[in-house]
Amino acid sequence: MQETRPTALVLTALPLEYAAVRAHVEEREELVHRDGTRVEKGQLPGTSWHVALAELGMGAERAAALTTQLINWLRPEAVFFVGVAGSLKDDIGIGDVVVGTKVYEIHGGKQTPDGFQVRPESLPGSHALVQAARSAVRDMPDVRAHFLPIATGDVVLADAESEIARFLRKNYNDAGAIEMEGSGAAHAAHLNGQLNALVIRGISDRADAKKHKADASGSQKRAAEQAAAVTVAVLHKHRPREGSSDSEERPHRHGDGGATYGGDHIDFRGGTFHGPVTGKQGGGQR
Repeated sequence: MQETRPTALVLTALPLEYAAVRAHVEEREELVHRDGTRVEKGQLPGTSWHVALAELGMGAERAAALTTQLINWLRPEAVFFVGVAGSLKDDIGIGDVVVGTKVYEIHGGKQTPDGFQVRPESLPGSHALVQAARSAVRDMPDVRAHFLPIATGDVVLADAESEIARFLRKNYNDAGAIEMEGSGAAHAAHLNGQLNALVIRGISDRADAKKHKADASGSQKRAAEQAAAVTVAVLHKHRPREGSSDSEERPHRHGDGGATYGGDHIDFRGGTFHGPVTGKQGGGQR
């Protein structure tokens, strides 16, 4: 019988982030979704994990759509968004890593005559993955890690005195880093079976006017490598569910709202109808 392994889906936005994770994955093969999205899938040495690696491009909306597509296609057990970010705290330096205890979507709110009223929306990082990260970084003396919320916004912050920077300090003052995709991936994971999901970001700049100098110095590559190393360490710590494998995927009929067919019942996501079933299995979207 062919060996099967559970899948961890690792998502990135930029080529250098992708390359940093790819360096840890062996026996890679490229897979192409019918809509054109590409992943490389390979083995993570020393673990029971397959890693499916994708470069999605920038932006939370794009990340949400493509993460949903990849979850439905690959049926991963864990989802990570990994890459670089800007620091929002004086004590979080370039090269540090921020593990997202939760992820904020910073643009939600209501504009009124009295000003903009923030309506915070956030999703917590997976407890199991955060715990695995806390354990993993204890054995990584070259990594300075922080466990804090991460802010997601469709903005590259390069001015610490800008209006958006003041907005973050006022309304999301516990956030340790700002980036552009994490909330999209986290929402997709939450809405597709409440998967274990975690955002891990290496700090490449201080989200200030010196960002371009930091980037030119190679800080993004170093930050991406640090984030990738922590992600790999988490997967060495985090054990897959017992009995999980790539072969667990069940057939779904297109448009059936997620019903699974088996034996003499239909399971409608928590509600079960018992009785005879008319029709046949298969022929639907997987």
